[in-house]
Amino acid sequence: MTDILVIEDNEELGRLISDFLKHEGYSVEWKTSAEEGLELIGKAAFKMLLLDVMLPGMDGYEALQEIRKEQKLPVLMMSAKTDDQSKILGLEVGADDYIDKPFSFQVLSLKIKAILRRSYDMSCDRQLLTYDNISMDVASKTVYKDGNEVQITGKEYELLEYMMRHPEQVLKKEKLFDEIWGVDCFSDVGSLNVYIRWLREKLEDDPRNPRLIQTVWRVGYRFGGTGV
Repeated sequence: MTDILVIEDNEELGRLISDFLKHEGYSVEWKTSAEEGLELIGKAAFKMLLLDVMLPGMDGYEALQEIRKEQKLPVLMMSAKTDDQSKILGLEVGADDYIDKPFSFQVLSLKIKAILRRSYDMSCDRQLLTYDNISMDVASKTVYKDGNEVQITGKEYELLEYMMRHPEQVLKKEKLFDEIWGVDCFSDVGSLNVYIRWLREKLEDDPRNPRLIQTVWRVGYRFGGTGV
């Protein structure tokens, strides 16, 4: 999962914003049109979006309306339109906050941190695990693929959480089974293979050629790694 998607058609400003956010430690993607941004959102997951209002073709308001049909992606709108009506329209169509152009990067940074804090609440009793296009809210036990919720519960969830806490590590079948089912469980390790198959069917683009949950021959499984 990438931290921030920036949709800004001004080449100079878009580059400045991207460079600043990367310097702040965020991973960033930058697109110059709403159409390109929407296409990317359909393929990859982001923690939040910085969306300009005045864009060529589809404007920011229209783009946000399309996003809100399917996703709750946090959005900070950017605009040189500073009148109240423009801000109200942005909030009505689903923006989480609004920043006036020109803005200082210090203010931008504070607004981004506030939105991420409100949206993901990274406190001790709540956690967001992310890897590639999969994210997991540990507190609510909710799993997302490409920003869309996936129904994963029970042992499937416990198994996925354990693997996401140990990404890109080779996990022996026996170790995985003992961690999830317990050493005193009367089931056998074969149950693990079934749950792995179910998770692949829900998370992999091609379950027959898994990219995320990989089999390590005669050993066990690995979540991620090797080019994911």
